[in-house]
Formats: sequence, C-alpha cells, structure tokens
Amino acid sequence: MGKSQFTELFHRHHGNPILTANDLTYPANTVFNAGAAKVDGDILLLIRVEDKRGISHLTAARSCDGIHNWRIDPEPTLPPSPDTHPEEIWGIEDPRLTYLEEKDVWAVTYTAYSKGGPLVSLALTKDFRTFERQGPVMPPEDKDAALFPRRFDGRWAMIHRPVPHITGAGAHIWISYSPDLKHWGDHRMLIPARRGGWWDANKIGLSPPPIETQDGWLILYHGVRVTGSGVIYRLGLALLDLNNPGRLIARSDEWVFGPSEGYELFGDVDKVVFPCGWIRDSDKILLYYGGADSCIALATASLSEMLSWLREHNNMAEE
Repeated sequence: MGKSQFTELFHRHHGNPILTANDLTYPANTVFNAGAAKVDGDILLLIRVEDKRGISHLTAARSCDGIHNWRIDPEPTLPPSPDTHPEEIWGIEDPRLTYLEEKDVWAVTYTAYSKGGPLVSLALTKDFRTFERQGPVMPPEDKDAALFPRRFDGRWAMIHRPVPHITGAGAHIWISYSPDLKHWGDHRMLIPARRGGWWDANKIGLSPPPIETQDGWLILYHGVRVTGSGVIYRLGLALLDLNNPGRLIARSDEWVFGPSEGYELFGDVDKVVFPCGWIRDSDKILLYYGGADSCIALATASLSEMLSWLREHNNMAEE
C-alpha cells in the first residue's frame, strides 16, 4: 500500500532478438549470455557461443549503437584451451566484464567447465583480441562471478555463487576479497537465497557486474523458481553499501523482469532471461540477456527509476 508503481522497469527492444547463431560466420548451435563493455567507441559483446558438440567458447561482437550492424569475429575470440588450462576441457561460459582503471585492463570473469564441475576463472585483456589467462580463482562448484572495478581498503572484491554439496543448503551469492586478484579469502555470504514460496527461493546468482551509483552498488541478480513444468529464471534488484560492498542495504521483494516473449519462453532451456552484461549511458541502461539459452536480446531501463523502485520495494526478509 502507498508504493508508487512503474508499469515496467525494463522495456524490450522491438527488434528482439538482436543476435542469433545465424548471425555468425561459422556453424554454431546457439548464442547467449554475453558480457558487455564500451570499447573504442563501440559497444562490445563477448558472446557465449555453444557449438554443435555442446562445448562453449566466447566470441566478440561490436556495434556502433549496440543494436544494429554487429561486426562479429569470424572465429572464436577466446576458445577453451584445455591443453594449457585443463579446467576448460568442457568449455568456457557466461563472461562478465569489468574495467580495472588502476591496471588499465579489462577483467573477464567466466565459468570454466572442468571435469570436477564448473569453476570461476579470470582473464585480462586490453583489446578483446589477446587475453592473458590467470587461471582458476575459485574451485568448483562456483559460477556467476564478477569483479568490482576498484579496491576496498587495498583489496579487490568479487561476487560469486558457490554451490555446497549439502542437500537443502541452497545456492547463495557470496563475496570474497584478494590483495592481488589471485589469492582469494575472507569469504562471506552476501545475499542469501530465500526459502519457501519466494520467486528467488533456494537458488540465486549475480547477473551483470555491479554498477556504482550514489545510493550504493546496484545489483541485478537472478532467482530460479522450481515449478511443476520446470524452472523459471527471473531477475531482482539489490543494493550494497558504497564503501563496504560486503554489506547488503536493500533487496527487492518482487522480481522485476521475467520471461514472457516467445524467444524467452522456448529454446534450449525454456523460460529463461539471463543477463551477463549491461551498459550505462547516463541514466539509460542497456541490458543484454540470453533468451531461453538460445539467443541474445536487449532491454532498456532508467537507472534512477530502478533506484527509486528499489527504495520503495526494499524487503530484507529471508523467508
């Protein structure tokens, strides 16, 4: 009661999906779950491409406006390298891109699919043409990782989602810290998955990297609802303290974006919206997301409207 209502925080691009496997110059099964960055005047998407074996790699696509006329690398930009990095034997997936101004480099956190399960790996690049692999930074099973763009009290911080092999433990969002981007510790649960009938009960994970705002670090995260007809991936908002990102200060009670269009409802994995990247242009947000694990789509939003909505819909309840 008394809460102002926005008809919709995210607005789908009328030409969705903006990229499919048909846009590549080489054969592939699907494209989805792309990291996003502004690079040399272009919007760059580092796309997850799943080949017809079921193994994923990453390919760069560039566009002047982030919507049309994509210039896609003619071969994989960052393929798995199991000979030198055996943890990538079953592919690399779901990149998040963060510019580290202190180092003048882009950090690419991604999921490497090892024989022991998925884990978090890190690569650094200046141009998205050559990459310096740093190797695994979190052991399996772990996913959905992104770095903050600056240090806190001399340490880098990373959000990620470990999965304990304990029945009923749930999959929660954690934060960890490092002095050198290699050795990580001080692991703490950051955002717990709720329990019961909530849209984000039992399993959640970070979507794009955090955005710094005057209110705090804005977090867009996915929640996985298990239903009789399968799972549904939806998105919610949270806010972290600006100077202490290990402190959760706001969390939405309702989801703000979920699958409703055909390209989100039907695909290799039905009923999924899964963003790994967003671009801030003043108050405008461009959200790039995977639809049903089969294509890439675009939605736009107002940053100030999201923050206003979150202030009014903050609910820190866990159950």
